[in-house]
Amino acid sequence: MRITTSFLAGARVAFLRALSSAALIWITTLSAAYAHEVLPSIGDMREGDGQVTFEIRANLESFIAGINLTETENTNETAQASTYDELRALAPEALAEKFVAFWPDMAARITITADGVPLTPVLTDVRIDPVGDVEVVRPSIFTFSAELPDDAQTLQMGWGPEFGVLVLRQMDVPAPYDGYLEAGSLSDDIPLYGGGQATWLESFIGYIPVGFDHIVPKGLDHILFVLGLFFLSTRLRPLLLQVSLFTLAHTITLALAGLGYVSVPGSIVEPLIAASIVFVAVENIWARGISRWRPFVIFGFGLLHGLGFASVLGEFGLPENTFVAALIGFNVGVEIGQLAVISLMFLCIWQAVRIDRGMNEVGQGFAVYSVLLIIAVALALLNPAGLATALENPVWLFAAPLAAIFVFCMASIHFRDHQAAFHRIVAIPASLAIAFVGAYWFVERVFL
Repeated sequence: MRITTSFLAGARVAFLRALSSAALIWITTLSAAYAHEVLPSIGDMREGDGQVTFEIRANLESFIAGINLTETENTNETAQASTYDELRALAPEALAEKFVAFWPDMAARITITADGVPLTPVLTDVRIDPVGDVEVVRPSIFTFSAELPDDAQTLQMGWGPEFGVLVLRQMDVPAPYDGYLEAGSLSDDIPLYGGGQATWLESFIGYIPVGFDHIVPKGLDHILFVLGLFFLSTRLRPLLLQVSLFTLAHTITLALAGLGYVSVPGSIVEPLIAASIVFVAVENIWARGISRWRPFVIFGFGLLHGLGFASVLGEFGLPENTFVAALIGFNVGVEIGQLAVISLMFLCIWQAVRIDRGMNEVGQGFAVYSVLLIIAVALALLNPAGLATALENPVWLFAAPLAAIFVFCMASIHFRDHQAAFHRIVAIPASLAIAFVGAYWFVERVFL
């Protein structure tokens, strides 16, 4: 059925208003996560004088408040948010006193074994920085030790999943162990006198999930940039060209920054990353293909995003002796994460694209998107605990935008007789929402 231009214009206005409302809610959650980011703890392990000592740099306020760091990326979204904020404002002496009182509870959830024999951790020191900007995580250092059995050769260490990621590094021995422990996992058996260093292959494989995790679910700004590339065109060639250029560029700066040749402050990089999101999304609105300048712009933005990934690696470092292997593994994980985002969105919109290209699958399209919409709404409302843990965010943060995409796809099928219905009803509103979030991030990262 043909439709009038005015009728389609009215429908598009309604859709855009609804999308803008959803985007306002969405960016509120995303901006809070940026201000209350959950960072990994860094632990240095040393052996000497018949005992093993651990020096941990961590966010003590989150431990004391009882926040489960495995299940959240945003402390503001937890039931303990107010307690956490109160603790962040305490003077160092007062916070240290609270941590000492909390220590017995934490020690009970720390596992240390030497040759399979359980050891008892004893707190020996707490150092806390003065109160500064309460919107920035305040790092603190606490130290604990445990007596080693005579002639102990190996050690395992880990802590409860509620304490989040622990990057554990062995110090002052040849070929030291270096581990990235997530969700309460225990370290491998660590030779106390060295030799536990991961092989090239082990480091490569071990850092692939770390890279993936920093795209899905943690890299929300990188996800939006990749989706901005995606919505320019659903044709394979333009998408592959853009993603290839982006990949090449961020691989270059990630390597250079990781090797110490390039260092740019996050205060500069993060706003520029937000601006890159706005650019690619806004250009999608009037461009119907890759312009002459877009490949160069994407390559430049890719260099910026590589610096963003490098800042993530800077939080916990990479093993020195297998640095290149770990760096490549991290980058492979990032690429797998990007491809996962693109693949999921491609599956979400493919039925609508087929119909827009003339396939007579209207009934099938409405059926598919009706089912997907019901699933997305149900997930957003029910917020399954297991899925929320895996996403490290409320489920609705991902399910609600997908539900909007399914609604727009149904609308593009309904208005299929109009020229470029998919581009006008799905790609443009999606790009506007992406640009809106990117613009908010830019303002927040520069002025707020």
